[in-house]
Amino acid sequence: MEADLFTLPWVPVNIGGSDLLAKAWFGDTKYRLLLSDLNTVWEEDMSADDIQSRAQDLNKRLRAPTQAFFSHLCSVAKPCFSSRNDGQTSAAHVVLEQCGDNLTVKLKSELAGLPFYWEFRCTAAPVGVVCRQLVRPLLAVTRVLQLQGEDLAALLARKDAEIQDYQENGAVLTRARLQTEPFEVHKYKENFFTKIVPQMGVTLDSLGFDSELQALYVAVSSGKTGPKRKRSPDSSPVAEHDLVSEHHKHGTDVLTDVGSSLASQEQNDVKGSSGRPQVAHSKQTVLLPSTTAAGSEERSTSRPKKKKVVGLFR
Repeated sequence: MEADLFTLPWVPVNIGGSDLLAKAWFGDTKYRLLLSDLNTVWEEDMSADDIQSRAQDLNKRLRAPTQAFFSHLCSVAKPCFSSRNDGQTSAAHVVLEQCGDNLTVKLKSELAGLPFYWEFRCTAAPVGVVCRQLVRPLLAVTRVLQLQGEDLAALLARKDAEIQDYQENGAVLTRARLQTEPFEVHKYKENFFTKIVPQMGVTLDSLGFDSELQALYVAVSSGKTGPKRKRSPDSSPVAEHDLVSEHHKHGTDVLTDVGSSLASQEQNDVKGSSGRPQVAHSKQTVLLPSTTAAGSEERSTSRPKKKKVVGLFR
């Protein structure tokens, strides 16, 4: 159930007049529930046997197996723990009670013409659960949004360079109201933190968790963001440097391979078929890559040609 919870977002709900964040997973005959008011996180984990025992305690005349009434419990409980904007309504009367560190959600509905009662008895969640289900995913979401902001800033910088190129080539803006100032990321951040953020009204106890943030939370917490991406050469000077280094390394590897090939060929030419070394009279032609051919041609013309070795071996 821990893995199944990672695929679900936190959604803002109103239970018994109290605003909470909820995350609820219902299986065949078991469920897992997390609730939070941003001061405490409560949880409940119920198996089929636990559900059967509680149902008989709360409904004395109930003699049905778990599968028989669990679908009804899901139908009346799921709307209580779903988003306010999904349009689901519950047929149950819901009451929220808090006693110390425990939180109880009481439901009263009707099953086959008889009253059906249920209680979600939640206790304070351990710190590990809070970190895995709330803190760590939200920190990852914050990092993803930061990277998104950096990409948008780089895109604006490229757009400004494009506009400047148009203007230098004679382009004129026909509507003056569309003219904008060049984007300066440091100036924008300073203005954003000092002027815009205070006007947003976002506080530490805000339960705003809209659909876009929910989708981003699910993507991050379930590991669907994929492997670490590589920035495009246009987005970062560091990336351009890495790309140049990669091409330089590739060219060096090619030169090394060509040098090894020449040395091997020279040894084969010097060594005759009878096993006696002899002077090579044939010239070997090696095609160099286009990136190194020009440099090799210049070096060959600037240096004097070496004379053939004439010695003991003829």
